[in-house]
Amino acid sequence: MKSKIVDLIAKNVEGLSADEINDILEIPPKPELGDFAFPCFRLAKTMRKAPQMIASDIKEAIGDVDFLDDIQVQGAYINFFVNKELYLKSMISAAIQDNFGQQTLGEGKTICIDYSSPNVAKNFHVGHLRTTIIGNSLYKIFSKLGYKVVRINHLGDWGTQFGKLIVAYKRWGSEEAVKKDGVAELMKLYVRFHDEAAKDDSLNDEARAWFVKMEQGDEEALSIWQWFKDISLIEYKRTYDLLGMDFDYYMGESFYRDKTDDVVKKLTDAKLLTESEGAKIVDLEAYDMAPCLILKNDGSSIYATRDLAAIFYRKENYNFSKCIYVTGQEQKLHFAQVFKVVELLGNEWAKDQLIHVPYGLVSLEGAKLSTRSGNIIYAEDILLEAISKIKAIIEEKNPNIPDKDATARKIGIGAVLFNDLYNQRIKDVSFSWDKLLNFDGETGPYVQYTYARCASILRKIDDYTPTTDIDYSVLTNPEAMELLKEISRFPKVILDASEKYEPSVVARFSIAVAQAFNKFYNSCHVNVEDKNVRDARVTLVYLTKKTIKDALELLGIECAEQM
Repeated sequence: MKSKIVDLIAKNVEGLSADEINDILEIPPKPELGDFAFPCFRLAKTMRKAPQMIASDIKEAIGDVDFLDDIQVQGAYINFFVNKELYLKSMISAAIQDNFGQQTLGEGKTICIDYSSPNVAKNFHVGHLRTTIIGNSLYKIFSKLGYKVVRINHLGDWGTQFGKLIVAYKRWGSEEAVKKDGVAELMKLYVRFHDEAAKDDSLNDEARAWFVKMEQGDEEALSIWQWFKDISLIEYKRTYDLLGMDFDYYMGESFYRDKTDDVVKKLTDAKLLTESEGAKIVDLEAYDMAPCLILKNDGSSIYATRDLAAIFYRKENYNFSKCIYVTGQEQKLHFAQVFKVVELLGNEWAKDQLIHVPYGLVSLEGAKLSTRSGNIIYAEDILLEAISKIKAIIEEKNPNIPDKDATARKIGIGAVLFNDLYNQRIKDVSFSWDKLLNFDGETGPYVQYTYARCASILRKIDDYTPTTDIDYSVLTNPEAMELLKEISRFPKVILDASEKYEPSVVARFSIAVAQAFNKFYNSCHVNVEDKNVRDARVTLVYLTKKTIKDALELLGIECAEQM
């Protein structure tokens, strides 16, 4: 229906292509303003007329059209009122398809997404959830658009912090304690190192020396490092299993340690590398940035060096059309520096193919989470607590539903994911159980409850089969129309979310659909005796259930059939 209106306007307007018209054609905020609205402001300059006069001329030129009930001019807008039954049929015919929302925009193209990427030998805390949840959602969104998406967990498994841990382990740790408590014990050692190093700076020199040993292939240093890494991965994968997600590659910084020499050679050959206080840097003053450190004064690499090596490796092996980095906004300068260095090496593709997707902090009662101070909450504990709290609610409200454990997991994990993804990613997130598990607010449990309500209605109607062969006149009331309009936005919502790298667009869409459905459900009885009415209304129930499931799937959230 929108395409038909675009064609109508294109035939009667000069100076705008059909694509441009499609982009500026709006859905009015109120039903009384029509189903679509075309603003004429852009035409005023070229047509040398007031926008209202242009709107009237276009309305006159279009005349009567069989699929439109009315065309009205209101100010600078042409408001189109489509024939409701035809409009309903077009929307339902599209939304009922299994692949509704699926697009081919990314066909034949590859996107790499670098996300999660916890620092090995440190606990996977609630702050790490943001990159993991956002990255997983972007993977699903871009996959829906037809891209091949490579999911990369760029583990922080190399660097001076391992020298610190080795020093702490050899001075104050024991094999028995590490085997018993795993990452928790490593974290204690890490925190103790910083406490002791604040009093004795020579410990930092000792740590740097151990890291140099690692870089030089020292057997003892690498053996301890690998042990710490293996212990960490066991915990991380347990958390990923709870979240229901995985990666194509666990390729951390250490994977690129033998590739950094090539980066140094590239920079040297391009005469970009200069010396500064014994270190090797790329001077970025001309671009209003601090220098990008490539080699420290002891000759060891830094994470920027390894990030550069990773970019060249990924470009060569995956030929990405985009390489997306999902990290905290505090790393904005780091990635700006790294991307600029890639560009200065003659790679024009760096300008639009290397993307940093920043996000805000997670706080606990207003305090930033820090691995050094020990003010931390384990991600696994958060997820298990969410499941436990939801299970307690189920036991109280509906103890007889089947698969209570599976249902509690879907709702509990879903609540945590939705709480994060509903917020614009750049905003800081404060963790609150009351908000997280609320079944009435703009939350995951609210959307999942709407899904379960739809599932319950459909279970009571044994003979319903999804079909477009219904009486569309039954659905011309405002509540039904508004619900269908929300559902029909789904393909555009996915596209918007991908363009903005913003899963919150999908999360807010799912809330809008749930709210529109509940208005419809409260005003229109579904399971009525009149089969004509029942079949039409239950079709909207089916479409709501299907659309909510598809939308939540893009957020990494599973739906429960009963709640």
